[in-house]
Amino acid sequence: MGENQDFAASLQDSKAAYVLSNVAEVVERILTFVPTKSLLRIANDKHIKQFKKSRHSPATVEELNLLFPNNCDIMGIATPGIVTPSGPCSSPPQEYQEGEAGFAIMFPSMEGVNIKPFHFCKKSISPATLKEALVDNPELRVVLVFVYEAYKSGGARFLRQILEPLAKTKALIAGGLVESVFSPPRHCSQGAYGVVGLALSGPKVQGASVLLDQDISNPKAAETTIRRLKAAKIPERNTLGFMFACVGRGQNYYNNQPNVEANAFHKVFPNTPLFGLFGNGEIGCDRIVKDDYTLCDTDTDTLQHEYTTVMTLV
Repeated sequence: MGENQDFAASLQDSKAAYVLSNVAEVVERILTFVPTKSLLRIANDKHIKQFKKSRHSPATVEELNLLFPNNCDIMGIATPGIVTPSGPCSSPPQEYQEGEAGFAIMFPSMEGVNIKPFHFCKKSISPATLKEALVDNPELRVVLVFVYEAYKSGGARFLRQILEPLAKTKALIAGGLVESVFSPPRHCSQGAYGVVGLALSGPKVQGASVLLDQDISNPKAAETTIRRLKAAKIPERNTLGFMFACVGRGQNYYNNQPNVEANAFHKVFPNTPLFGLFGNGEIGCDRIVKDDYTLCDTDTDTLQHEYTTVMTLV
């Protein structure tokens, strides 16, 4: 994803990475270095521990905003389950579908990589704002999309409004339908449907994704499908894996075999950390975005799925 190899190497072995992999229900984007002592203070913060019970709590955002520098963007989501390394980033990934668990990701500033968060809802979305924020960016490579409250009246139409213009771009689109989010207030009221996400652009950003459809229901088939990501020839160093799975998959989908898809990914990409979620719908398709070309033409309908998993490299 970038060329900051020294950061990636130190992150894998640092105490900070271990803390980040265990912060409950939080996904953070940090653009500057934060001392490990501060990260430990986050992990012990009572507001984060109680976030599952108060997912829209303004106090959570305020606490994090006070801790980090002003130029840091913070975004969090809550889902029925997650996928995360069991310890440091080099650890095998684990699927968690019961109990409380969470992880956090920090993205540093990287040359040739621009990461821009976005948040749209019924009040703030329009073709013009979407075009300005995402579609008109000629260097757009990857868009991670997390839609919340989509089951409410008008939610399906809102989702199509987001995906239709994105489907026409050359970017890789991946994500899912989540339960709730927190981010700095952006004219979006609680209880309304909306979307948050990250737009990754720049010449050093590459991405690839494959769809594990409903017919993929055994470990061998899952590994075979995931292995197709190798065709993208994306370097494993400075690369992250993202897994967006249906809440109906996981252990029950594979005849009570736990961690099937996460294990398959780790077998194929042993040096790439895998993060992800179990949600109420999946967004993505088979696609490769590399250099100045995109392999795969798609439309809005083929981006939305149920009982599937979208496995992604970025």
